Amino acid sequence: MPNEDAVLSALLASSNRVTAADIPALIDEAGRKLGLSGAQVYLADLQQARLTPLVHPAPETPSPNEPTDPGEPGEPSEPIQIEGSMAGLAYRTQRTQRSRDDCTAWVPMIDGVERVGVLRVTAPCFEDALLESCAALSGLATLLVMAKSSHDELVVDRTRSRTMTTQAELLWAFVPPRTIGTDDVTSTAILEPAYEAGGDAFDHSLGDGVLHLALLDAMGHDLASGGASAVALGASRATRRAGGTLADIATTIDTTLSEWIPDRLLTAVIARLDIATGQFTWINCGHPPPLLIREGHVVPQAMEFPAYLPLGLGLGQAAAPDEHHIRLQPGDRVLLYSDGVTEARTSDGSLFGEQRLADSVIRSMASGNAPPETLRRLVRNLHEHHRLHDDATIMLVRWHPH
Repeated sequence: MPNEDAVLSALLASSNRVTAADIPALIDEAGRKLGLSGAQVYLADLQQARLTPLVHPAPETPSPNEPTDPGEPGEPSEPIQIEGSMAGLAYRTQRTQRSRDDCTAWVPMIDGVERVGVLRVTAPCFEDALLESCAALSGLATLLVMAKSSHDELVVDRTRSRTMTTQAELLWAFVPPRTIGTDDVTSTAILEPAYEAGGDAFDHSLGDGVLHLALLDAMGHDLASGGASAVALGASRATRRAGGTLADIATTIDTTLSEWIPDRLLTAVIARLDIATGQFTWINCGHPPPLLIREGHVVPQAMEFPAYLPLGLGLGQAAAPDEHHIRLQPGDRVLLYSDGVTEARTSDGSLFGEQRLADSVIRSMASGNAPPETLRRLVRNLHEHHRLHDDATIMLVRWHPH
């Protein structure tokens, strides 16, 4: 069997000038050189409901001795539901899963801490060394897919299940990956309805030992609302990268909106977390207050302070918003959300509410789910039992220092 480093190096070199449509065949070829019978990339869709294979040429007719994958829903070329499948279990838990006959394995594809999909690999049997090679192949496959994701239509098509509105396209073009993090901190966010989002947006980034955060909710649910949130994200990043404070960011957003989109208001929580010390600093401009979750409970009123006015009123010359501070303890979570979450209603008209939101997060975390899976399950539950009447954005930050 060829040396693993040589195989992966050859794969990387051959991927420089190809499209996403060529990647599956390259991955499969590299897998066979490593001793596999085959390898296929599956990508999670935008709402993390199913795993869809990247298209590649149909495989040759298998020999009678070719291993199969009994019990797995759907043929290898068909989408697979994340709930109730072995492939989905690998995605949800971020751990490799093996079939009962040990001829098929599903290896998570993870970009940093962002879940991308899974790699389906087959072999006569899996020894530890081969599984290690599969993990390395999955890691490289993830890098190749993500390198194409910003400009290759096939990747976009495979991660969507229906057409997106213009304002949703605008927002998704501006927001960062859903999940970022390090060994010390994780931030994850979800934006719904994913294909019709109008005015909500989120931002998170890392730099100089600080996690920067923003959750925005523009008035309305149309293209102008999406434009207001996109402008606010741009103003926030430009000000932050120029060394501005949280108050400077809020003032710049307010001034920019009042000048260029004067008929739109926007609420926001803008924050930063000192990753070394756990110092969490934020300002609240007309938004629901964040929730502090500690040891399985919401700390009552820990982050409830009078909110500043919504942004876009042209109050740039008025007093700047007050900064609030709290020192997190290791393991603490901070939950930020827009009112579209708590105002979702059941068929009988009852609200989802803050208490149910917090309980859902706490129960999921108590079950051992990581922040990204916690939010995925929360939104799935929200869609199954409630109806959204507005954009619903949720951001969960966990501080977990060494």
